[in-house]
Amino acid sequence: MGEPKTLEEIVKHLAPADQDEVREFAERLLAKGGTTGAHGQPKFAWAGALRDLRDRYTSVELQHQIARWRIEGE
Repeated sequence: MGEPKTLEEIVKHLAPADQDEVREFAERLLAKGGTTGAHGQPKFAWAGALRDLRDRYTSVELQHQIARWRIEGE
């Protein structure tokens, strides 16, 4: 038999007490809002947050303002 490949296969080879520890650790990760994958999928919760300003500013004006803020912050 080769090296275990999936998490389930790895956990199966652990002692019962270690399996419990893995379960507790995984439950803690889930409880704190862990995402899938190493970095998770971007949520884009901010999308549309400035919708009410779209008639007031152009994207170019916003880019210029951001540049000014960066210069002032240095």
